[in-house]
Amino acid sequence: MSSSETSSIEPDRDAAGDLKYWVSLTRIAGLGPKKFEALASSFESMEAVWHADIRELTEAGLDRGAAQGVAEARPSIDPDEEMEKLERAGVWAISRNSPAYPSALGEIFDPPAVLYVRGSIRDADARSVAVIGTRSPTTYGREVTRRLAGDLARNRVTVVSGMARGVDGAAHQAALDAGGRTIAVLGSGLDTIYPAEHVSLAREITGQGALVSEFPLGTRPDARNFPRRNRIISALSLGTLVVEAPFKSGAMLTVEHAVQQNRDVFAVPGPILSETSSGTNWLIQQGAKLVTDVSDILDELSIVVLGDQLPLESVSVDNEIEKKLIDVIAAEPSHIDDVTRATGLASSVVASTLSLLELKGLVRQTGPMQYVRAREVEAVYSPRESKPLEK
Repeated sequence: MSSSETSSIEPDRDAAGDLKYWVSLTRIAGLGPKKFEALASSFESMEAVWHADIRELTEAGLDRGAAQGVAEARPSIDPDEEMEKLERAGVWAISRNSPAYPSALGEIFDPPAVLYVRGSIRDADARSVAVIGTRSPTTYGREVTRRLAGDLARNRVTVVSGMARGVDGAAHQAALDAGGRTIAVLGSGLDTIYPAEHVSLAREITGQGALVSEFPLGTRPDARNFPRRNRIISALSLGTLVVEAPFKSGAMLTVEHAVQQNRDVFAVPGPILSETSSGTNWLIQQGAKLVTDVSDILDELSIVVLGDQLPLESVSVDNEIEKKLIDVIAAEPSHIDDVTRATGLASSVVASTLSLLELKGLVRQTGPMQYVRAREVEAVYSPRESKPLEK
């Protein structure tokens, strides 16, 4: 593996005294990315912005109300204390003018002024794909997410998502289980994990990737934050894969951002009568790349397949009974009663053998007494042809 794939982007230590002012200014309501850009281009430093009077702020492009808001908020914010809070929380910040700022994020119309990070960002994370979808996926959607996100991770592609319930969480977990990297973009401060049941998932992600947000510490989850969060998910990625999504959903809003950012869009087809696949089927009609295998994504993005793919442990069946069960169980869930009838084996034998196959990782339980074959959907991609990375 090359050094560029292992090196991490370090905390923003350039302009040593200036970062604290970038961070402090994100505390002030009404200062969005475009206003930050105006201030950065008008003043020699954010420290100068911090000490500017209302007249200087308006001359830099702020309206009177925004300038007044900055002047009124500053006395209650201590820049040094803000940096101490970040350190205590294990969070570091990257300002928009830092060389460490992700170049892909800097290309969009309204890049965040400051990106807050817990965990590590690596150069290799430029090879990334967003995997998103509904918060209420079907069994089919969960299995497809697990397969595609896991295969992306095994091919050393970073999986990006929003750590929401459903497809997002399943995508992060699949990347972690495959030993790969994943980045979660939050719609809150990094000290507020949402949903709460993903606290342990967030902890795992920081060990194999990063949590990122443009919102300062203390920011609570709010419906208005998530559309802004979504633009970062798509911007950090070479392409966005939608597994399952209703026509009107947050995932479809992320697709809009991806299109505006000139990113590729991929979609998994689903049953035409399924509301959860109405959005993905429509995307395919509109020209999104139909995906049934990880190769559809890697080929379209011209991603070179690395020679040191993450290995998939070789596990085999040990006897004829195990083989019978494996032959019956497929990617669609099978009830244990159906397996028993199809194999002609005693129910006690089927139950005990399924437990052994679960321990081997050859089958998984997706619901009460429902099983799917797990190992066959974890194949590592073999390229149809090698192509240079063009994006």
